[in-house]
Order: sequence, then structure tokens, then C-alpha cells
Amino acid sequence: MLFFFFTTSLCCPDDQKQALLQFKHSFIDGIDPSSNYTLYDGFDTWNSTSSDCCNWEMVVCSSTPESTSRQVVEELNLYSLTSSNSTQPVSVPSKVLLPLFRIKSLTLLDISSNYIVGEIPGSMLANLSKLVHLDMRQNNFSGPIPPQIFQMTSLDYLDISSNLLRGILSKEVSSLKSLRVLYLNDNSLGGGIPDEIANLTKLQQLSLRGNRFLGGIPSSVLHLQELQVLELRENRLSGEIPADIGKLTNLTTLALSDNRLTRGIPSSIQKMHKLEILRLENNLLGGNIPTWLLDIETLKELFLGGNNLTWNNTVDLVPRCSLSQLSLRSCRLHGRIPEWISMQKDLVFLDLSENLLQGAFPLWLAEMDLGSIFLSDNNLSGSLPSRLFESENLSILALSRNNFSGDLPPNIGNATRVMLLMLSGNKFSGQIPKSISHIYRLLLLDVSRNRFSGHIPAFKPDGLLAYLDFSSNEFSGEVPVAFTQDTRLLSLGNNMFFGQLPRNITNLSKLQHLDLQNNKITGELPASLSQMTSLQVLNLRNNSLEGSLPDTFSNLTSLRILDVSSNNLEGEIPVGLGNMVGMIDTPNSLSSTSDVFTFTIEFSDLKVNWKKYEQGLSSRSLDIYSFLDLSKNRLFGEIPPSLGHLKGLKLLNISYNHLSGKIPESFGDLENLESLDLSHNSLSGSIPRTLSKLGQLTTLDLSNNKLEGEIPQGGQMDTMNDPSYYANNSGLCGMQIRVMCPTAEAPAVPTEVDEIWFSWEAAGIGYSAAFFWSVGIIIVTGCVDKLLPPKPYHRRRRRV
Repeated sequence: MLFFFFTTSLCCPDDQKQALLQFKHSFIDGIDPSSNYTLYDGFDTWNSTSSDCCNWEMVVCSSTPESTSRQVVEELNLYSLTSSNSTQPVSVPSKVLLPLFRIKSLTLLDISSNYIVGEIPGSMLANLSKLVHLDMRQNNFSGPIPPQIFQMTSLDYLDISSNLLRGILSKEVSSLKSLRVLYLNDNSLGGGIPDEIANLTKLQQLSLRGNRFLGGIPSSVLHLQELQVLELRENRLSGEIPADIGKLTNLTTLALSDNRLTRGIPSSIQKMHKLEILRLENNLLGGNIPTWLLDIETLKELFLGGNNLTWNNTVDLVPRCSLSQLSLRSCRLHGRIPEWISMQKDLVFLDLSENLLQGAFPLWLAEMDLGSIFLSDNNLSGSLPSRLFESENLSILALSRNNFSGDLPPNIGNATRVMLLMLSGNKFSGQIPKSISHIYRLLLLDVSRNRFSGHIPAFKPDGLLAYLDFSSNEFSGEVPVAFTQDTRLLSLGNNMFFGQLPRNITNLSKLQHLDLQNNKITGELPASLSQMTSLQVLNLRNNSLEGSLPDTFSNLTSLRILDVSSNNLEGEIPVGLGNMVGMIDTPNSLSSTSDVFTFTIEFSDLKVNWKKYEQGLSSRSLDIYSFLDLSKNRLFGEIPPSLGHLKGLKLLNISYNHLSGKIPESFGDLENLESLDLSHNSLSGSIPRTLSKLGQLTTLDLSNNKLEGEIPQGGQMDTMNDPSYYANNSGLCGMQIRVMCPTAEAPAVPTEVDEIWFSWEAAGIGYSAAFFWSVGIIIVTGCVDKLLPPKPYHRRRRRV
């Protein structure tokens, strides 16, 4: 009986056990049953038959102060309870947390990385008055930060990063006087940083990165004498860096990048004798870069690029620091690569791109065995030292847009750890060494705009290479298809490939972007292309293709850009082209997918005929483009009205063919169309009045047809008043060409249209291709800095 009494008294209180069980059931029930997810199997230990919840996984108990024989739940480590097995993330409503908020004995609560959506239940959260550690990061909480959080005066650690929070950071934050760590990264918080934050005198880490904070850095921050980390990157802060910021002598990290800060680098920073990380890149800072920065002995990471700063080369400079990462991008460096960099024996990351550097690639730099080297957009010349590719550490080599020349070293394949290799826009020549196919970890290869010739090496199908750009060289032979099965982008345009399109190109089942423009490809378009359902961009312009457009192209449901202009295609336009889903859906706004990548990757231009001019199309904004260009072929017959279903189109060009019949009335439904070119055909009848509904139309060409009647008025048609748009149509009349119609008709009532949301002229469609495809990779050690490393995660999971 004594044993039974003793073991029973050690159990957690029944009300806490029931609260945990209720949370478990509501959490599981809150997930959509159709979701494909994996549930953490530690939940299996949470069951009603177990007498003591203190023995459950993720639960930590402690004895109460009143008695050593009774325990209460003190800590709940509930992070990453699920993981999604599909691209559609799991979502759990925030109300599932309510049972947990009844456990008033909690001192630590970690519910991070659980796909929780909705507002934080602040009124119930206030029950946790003993809470010291609260981690809610990496969910989808929305709405403002509930004011009840600022009443939890025992909090020592608060992290609500990577959510969807909005509103302002209330000055009531000053009541959290015990707080040592405050992380609010990657939300949508705005307004100014409150001056009252100075009351958090115990604060050691303050991180507000990735929000929308405005105004200046408050001088009150200088009162936080215990502060070790000040992380304000990626906001909209303006004004000067406080002149006395050096008073924060305990700072190890000062990160103010990607704001709108002005003036120069404060001299007081040299008083920070513990400073290890200084990130000031991508602001509006000006003046000279002080060399005393390199005298801060503790400094390990220095990022100053993307400002208006100037580095004055100092030949006899001897740094006292030992850097692991250095970025002087766009800092007006001139002459040769500074030799003082060779003294940095711990250096793994170097970015000197967008400067005025000259001379050869120094042998001492090749011998340093760096992990990442960025030297693009300089005036460097000569050949590359073979020693560079003997490195066991090299992961990223970016040398694009220089004057490097000669053959690539044959031992290039020895750099087996390279993931990104960018050599575009140079004067390299000869053949690409076959050894390059031995680099198994290679993810991206860009050798465009050089003078390479011969054949492209064959790559192993089981490799990782996904993005390949061989365009604008002198490669020849039949179109190569010996690439990895993971290939997503293949650019072979502006070369001398000949022969027919290989039918086994369909083996590249993940291909999204295929560019073969400006080659010598002949034969018919194989119907098997319709099997490539992942294809989003297909550019075959300016070749010698024959035959008809396959009806099966309608199966390309992802296709948003199709350019087969300047070929010898004939026959009628397939009615099924109007069913291409990728061109029916309204194009999205600018995609944020590229935000997951640390570095900008540039490919060569995807050339399109845009508004009468050949221009490069930027894949940074590729999600907003939808083009159909069938111009300069031998197509005949009538234009199928089904093309009016393609509401996502921004450009439709069917000019220079042998088309006849009328312009379909359905073209008035092309609500996103900005450019319509039907010129140089044999179209007849009147211009449909429905074209006045095209609210975004800025370029129209109906010239050289057999059109007649009055040109429609109203909407954008009133601005289409260039006579060349209608030239050589003898039967047209209207105010646009200043020809009175024989019988006056009442002008059409102008159609109210939405405001144009995007100006192409202002956009500058120059192709600086961002690496926008969803390939999440960790680049190299030290390339992505995170203030708080992820928690160790070795849990067993079971499928649901």
C-alpha cells in the first residue's frame, strides 16, 4: 500500500495529463485527413493507459516547491511534430494550443515548426505566467503580436520568427525586463523600432531581420550594454548608423545589411573589441572604407558590398584580423587582386565581383583552397591556373563577364566538390574537357557567351546537374541529350546544332526550360514532345523546322512560353492550342522562389520578339510571362477562336503567315494581353469591337491584311492611333487613322478597364537570370549565416 501511494503521488496531476491528451487529439484531428504527412512517433507514448505523463516523450517534469513527492509538467518540447510528404504543407489551426495554455506550471514551451495557422491565442497564453522560454518560430501565425505576450514578465527567451505576423512592435515590449533573447525575424512587422526597447537592459540578442521596420536605428539601442547580437538586416531602415554605436562594446555581431542607411562607416566601430561579424552590405553608405576595420583582431566576417563605398588599394597593408568571409563587391577595387588577402589563412568565402580588377587569376589565390570565389564583372584576363581545380574545398566558382581566355584546364574534373560553376561572358575557347562530367555534385554549369566549340561532353544520367547553359558558343553536331535525369533547364541556343530534334529528349522528364533558338535544326516537331508535361518554356525560334504543329501540344499543361517563330511550319493552327492550361491561368506576380537562394545566378538571354524588337526575357520575373509566337512560318487557314481562351497571354504573335478569315471575337477575352501582332496575313472582315476590352494592350499591329470597316473605339483602342498599325488595309476607316467612315456611327462607349499593373517599358526586360527553380541547397560552410542554429533533430517518425 505504501508503494502504491508513493508511485501515485509522483505522477503528474490528472488535469495536466488530460490537457496533454486533449492537445494530442485536437492536433491530429486538426490536420486535413487527405494530407500526406508523417507524424512524430513520440506521440505514441501519450496515451490514457500510462499512469504518469512525466514519462512521455517531449515532456519534462519537476517537483513542486511544496513537496518533493509531487511533480508537475515544466517543459514541453513539441517542435516538428509533423513533416509534409508533398509540396502541399500541412496546416494546423492555432486553437489546438488552448489545452496547453491551461498548464500553468510551464516554464518552457517549444511549438516551433508545426505548420500552425491563425492568430496566436493571446488571452489563454496569458495563463502561462511562469514561462521563461517561448519558441513559436517557423509556423504560419498571422495577425499582430498579442499584447498578452508583453505581460509575461518572466520571459528570458522569446522567438516568434518565420511567421506571418503584421502590425507594429508595441512599446509595451519594454515590460519584458528579464528578456535576454528576442527574435522576431522574417515576419511583416512594420513601423519604427520603439525607443522603449532600451528598457530591456538584460537583452543580449536582438534580431528583427526580414521585416518592414521604417525610420532610423533608435539611439536608445545604445543603452543595451549587454547586447552581443544586433541583427536588423532586410528592413527599410534609413538615416545614419548611430555615430556612437561603438559604445556597444560587447557586440560580436552587427548586421545592418539590406536597408537604406546612408553616410559613412562610424569610426566608433573600432572600439568594438569583441566584434566578429560586421555586415553592412546593400545600403547607401558612402565614402572610403577605413583600413582600421582590418585591425579589429576578433573580426571573422566582413561584408561591405553593394554600397557607394570605395576601397583604396594599400600595397603594404597587414591585417591584424583573420577573416573567414570577405565581401568587397562593388567597392571600386582597381588594379590587381589585393595581395593582403593571401594572408587570410582561414578564408573560405571571397566576393570581389562588380569591381575594376585587372590582371590574371593569381596563383596564390588558387593555392588558398577557398570554398567560394566570386570574381564576376571585372576585367580579369588570361587563362585559369590548373592548380585551381585541384582544390578539395572549392564549391562555387563565379568568373562570369571578364576577359578570361584560352582552353579550360583538362583537370577541371578534379574539383569534385564544385556545385556551381559560372564562366559565361568570357573568351574561353576550344572544347570543354570531358573530365567535367566527373563532377558528381555539380548542380549548375553556365559556360554561355564564349567561343567553345566541338561537342558537349556526355553527363551521367544519375548525376545532380540540373541547370545547364551552353548558349552563344560554337558547338556543333546533333542536338545532345546525354544529360542527367534531373535536368530542369537546358539552354543550347545560338550554336550550330543540326539535324532533327531527338525523340529521346523526352527522357528528360523533369525539364522545365528548353531553349534551342538560332540553330540549324530541321525535320518535323515530334509529337512525343507532348509527353514533357513539366515543360514551361519551349523556344525553337529561327531554325528550319517543317511540318505542322502537333495537335498533342495541348497536353503541355505547364507550358507558358511557346516560340516557334521563323521556321517553315505549315498547316492550320491546332484548335487544341487554346486548351494549354499554363497560358489560360493568369500570370502570377513576381515569384519569391528565388528568395530561398543566397546567390544570384545569371544565365544568357531567352530572346523573344517583344513589341517589334528582339529582347532578352528575364527568368527572375518569368512567372509573369506567358507568350505564344507562331510568326514567320507558312501557317494557313482561319485563326481558331479557341486562342481567345488563353487569358494569361501577354504576347500573341501570328504575323507573317498565310492566315485568312476573320479576327476572332474571342480575342477580346485576352485580358492580360499587351502585344497583339496579326500583320502580314490575309485576314478579312472588320476588326472586332471586343478588342476595346483589352485594358493592358500597348502594341497592336494589324497591317498588311484585307481588313475593312470602322476601327473600334473605346478603352485602349483610342490609344492605338499609330497609322502604321493599320497600314495596307484599304477598307479601314476611323479616328485612329484620320479617315472618315462613310456612314457615321455613334462612338462606342468606352469600356472601363483596370489600371495597368505592370509597365514593360519601365521593367527593363534585360535577362539577369536568377536561380528561381526550387532547388534548396546549402552552398558552402559559412555562406549562409544563421544566428540561431537549428535544434538537433533525430526523431523517429511513423507515417499516417
